[in-house]
Amino acid sequence: VSLSSCFIYCEIPELGDLIEIDRRLYQHWHWAIYVGDGYVLHLVKICEFFVSFVWTSCAKPGKDGRATVKKEKLEDVANNDEYRINNRLDNQYEPRPIKDILQDAENLVGREFPYNVLSSNCEHFATLVRYGNPLSQQVQLFAAGIIKCIILMADYNP
Repeated sequence: VSLSSCFIYCEIPELGDLIEIDRRLYQHWHWAIYVGDGYVLHLVKICEFFVSFVWTSCAKPGKDGRATVKKEKLEDVANNDEYRINNRLDNQYEPRPIKDILQDAENLVGREFPYNVLSSNCEHFATLVRYGNPLSQQVQLFAAGIIKCIILMADYNP
């Protein structure tokens, strides 16, 4: 695995690790799961346009559609963006056995699924494969921010 675009605290991923890739251009994180030999499995939204000769993940709020599961080299998926191992939910959820993760990963490659940035995005997919639960901290943080704004606006008295 090339560590040229990882964060300062580089680690070699282990089978089943969640990989968080910083997509600053799109203001979100892309998620993948490490399946060995430098490859990751990830959910990629099917788009109608090219950007720099590469399909984009085009994860934009309110944009539903279809997504494909791809198995690609981590360095190609990261594409010079920073990434890190982030198994942050291990203290809340038990990771599934590695053999089950890898078997499911191989069976999912090439399959299409519905895509929704709030309910079935790449983070939901990666956590589903690792933990058996489709979770997205990005969506939870977004929702918490909206709730906080609503509360602040309700308390505002000019």
